[in-house]
Amino acid sequence: MPRKMQKGFLLAGVGVIVLAIVIKSCTPGHTKDKPAIALAPEWPWEAPDTAAIPFTAEGSMIRYGRSLIANTARYLGPRGIVHAVSNGMNCQNCHLDAGTRPWGNNYSAVASTYPRYRDRSGSIESVEKRVNDCLQRSLNGIPLDSNSRELKAMVAYIKWVGSNVPAKTKPVGVGISSLPYLDRAADSTSGKMVYVQYCQRCHGDHGQGEADTTIGIGYRYPPYGVQTVTIPAPAFTGSPGWLAM
Repeated sequence: MPRKMQKGFLLAGVGVIVLAIVIKSCTPGHTKDKPAIALAPEWPWEAPDTAAIPFTAEGSMIRYGRSLIANTARYLGPRGIVHAVSNGMNCQNCHLDAGTRPWGNNYSAVASTYPRYRDRSGSIESVEKRVNDCLQRSLNGIPLDSNSRELKAMVAYIKWVGSNVPAKTKPVGVGISSLPYLDRAADSTSGKMVYVQYCQRCHGDHGQGEADTTIGIGYRYPPYGVQTVTIPAPAFTGSPGWLAM
């Protein structure tokens, strides 16, 4: 068979194959497989800007509540300028950045989910009950009166922090992460190595914590098992609500 004829048959065969592929792709019901589009993860919750707190009576309560959360020891510690009802830690030692940091045990879902049932008490709890529970347990103190300006201010601030969260929802970034249980016995020697590498820089070589030298009372990073504070109280003796102005 002549070379030109062979080449012609080859080209004709290729054409038939290409035509068959085109016809199949246009046949109804045939869809070309497409790679799945990776969805971007939902952005963690962001707290509202404190600059948006209004300069009203309500805004003053919110700002005072934020001061109480950030500087609890100053107002409610062993030598607190309002009451001596707690052990000298600040609420934000556990609720980072006054309860506004994503994954920092923040307050984002409080306003949207309370009142709610809690297993610890076996009852429906209000925000007020939850705050006093922290004062009693975490700060080893006594509860505030439900009509006190301090409790009302703390509740006003906590609700304001979560004011941008829809009711009955929990945003991404709320709470703290739970670690799985070890599949082996705990090793204190390994634990010490982890503490020295990751924890000691803030909590001290013996877990004594780091004092808050900015205002001279309380802790920047809390000690472990703290019961009392020996740091001298500040010299300021003005109105307890001075930071709310």
